[in-house]
Amino acid sequence: MPGIDECLYEAMTLPGARGAAIVDWTSGLALGSVGDSPNGDYEATAAETAEVARAAAEYQAFAPVEDPDDDVDLALGLDLDEAADEGTGGMDHKGLPVEDLMLTTRTGFHLIRYVETTFDSSVFLYLWLDRHTGNLAMARLRLRSLAERLVLV
Repeated sequence: MPGIDECLYEAMTLPGARGAAIVDWTSGLALGSVGDSPNGDYEATAAETAEVARAAAEYQAFAPVEDPDDDVDLALGLDLDEAADEGTGGMDHKGLPVEDLMLTTRTGFHLIRYVETTFDSSVFLYLWLDRHTGNLAMARLRLRSLAERLVLV
């Protein structure tokens, strides 16, 4: 299980990776960063991405809506929480309503992946990818894996 440094260095092995950080979105402080920063200032980038992450996590517009499939599953006697615990593909409705964010600019992709933690879960992984050489789908999958394995102490 990787710590902060290992997680950031692994994120930078992705094709097109320009910079990565682990940020606390309540304070806007970077717990670690590597590579370049889009605006040349790591602290400003951490604070600015924290504003975006906080807004998406707290606003009701992104809150989960009732899934009509849940009613069908319940009618069929399927317990989704139990299925999720058993790893059978059920949806876990705990935690933040947003899993990740993707922003596209003329020159790059910016990915924010929320990290579930044992404390207040106010941490996210940030990755800046070059638009021409980055693979957005691969980066999203790798960030999900990193977020699940990341150990914060």
